[in-house]
Amino acid sequence: MRKIDWYDEFVNRNYRPKKREIVALFRYGATGISSKEAVGRIASESSVGTWTTLPGMPVKQINKLKAIAFWYNKEFAKIAYPLELWERGSIPQLMTGIAGNIFGMKALKNLRLIDASLPREYLKEFKGAVYGKEAIKKIFKKRKGPITATVIKPKLGYTAEQHAKLAYEIYLGGIDCVKDDENLTDLKFNRFNKRVELVAKARDKAEKETKEIKDAFINVTAPNLKELERRIRLVHDFGFRYFMIDVVISGFTAVQTAAELAKDYKMAIHAHRAMHAAFTRSNKHGISMLFLAKLFRIIGVDNIHIGTIVGKMAGSENEIIAMKEMLLSKKVKGIPKLRLEQNFYHIRPILPVASGGLHPGILPVLFDAFGTTDIAIQVGGGVLGHPQGAEAGAKAVCQAIEAYHRGIKLEEYAKKHKELREALEKWGTLRPM
Repeated sequence: MRKIDWYDEFVNRNYRPKKREIVALFRYGATGISSKEAVGRIASESSVGTWTTLPGMPVKQINKLKAIAFWYNKEFAKIAYPLELWERGSIPQLMTGIAGNIFGMKALKNLRLIDASLPREYLKEFKGAVYGKEAIKKIFKKRKGPITATVIKPKLGYTAEQHAKLAYEIYLGGIDCVKDDENLTDLKFNRFNKRVELVAKARDKAEKETKEIKDAFINVTAPNLKELERRIRLVHDFGFRYFMIDVVISGFTAVQTAAELAKDYKMAIHAHRAMHAAFTRSNKHGISMLFLAKLFRIIGVDNIHIGTIVGKMAGSENEIIAMKEMLLSKKVKGIPKLRLEQNFYHIRPILPVASGGLHPGILPVLFDAFGTTDIAIQVGGGVLGHPQGAEAGAKAVCQAIEAYHRGIKLEEYAKKHKELREALEKWGTLRPM
């Protein structure tokens, strides 16, 4: 019978990837075909192949562009991609290959992109973050972290005036930043322009009274790039040093655009990962949060949410710690089934953000895993749910941090700090679900 497919030509266990190639790590499940046939299909469909042989193709050129599955077992595979396959400086185009049609192939019952190692020649087109982890020193003038933030809760419902009033109280309590939630953009009851103006006034007043630097992670996520640019410009013009964007929902094109503007304005980007779990939560299918975080670091965000281990969001401790290390390191070693080796070269380290179900009583457990030096923590309900209100809730968080820095147990420190004591009386060491 005449050969009609050529998937086996994309598999070569003797192949050794070149330094300038991109290498991707996949977890896969095949549907009634061999492992070799399955990984050949992944390599083919994500590079230059298709389901049948093509007699008229430019063979010499195509052979140079083939992805090669060079290592695999019954569950995992590594595939090498020639750099010529990829448009330089374009994360959207990269993802059309290594995370594109391959996820829809009937020959695979599941497929997960775990990580991809990106060579220096690919990375050189990206500038990375403006500040990265140095935002602690360069923006907030603090010798070490954490950067503290409070997201106004409930997520929606406050007017711009009410939002700004809460921001002022939170600032007075000692928190560095207030943050919009992921679905707060430009709503009838809380208009974007008005919120920016009023929070800026609250910030200025609080800075004068506390002698501390205050800022805000205002959500610039927008329906189109023109409006995105306008919102970033407005936030900048009101003196904020940061802005926030829902990076997954907005998409790679919007985030790359936002990163270019951040460099022009010398602003930092707070990256919210809303919607990521729709395709990161399964450990057998989708894309890992670790790889998404890597991409957004390369594009140029300064902070990104990664989970807490102790909070309400799903995520294994191993993956969260692997992400933290990846974001903060110039070079990381590979971890089997979890992470590939990566040298970031000129791309700055950025801050992991611990967020989701935090309150003062569980901060010591978080700090034991994350440290306090290079981190941003975000406490929403754990501030605004304090029995005495937002300012007291902010103080309780700051007191918990002070206690940890001094090596004093929270219960002991709470004896002389009523805000912390009342927080512990309400929540104890509860881990929200």
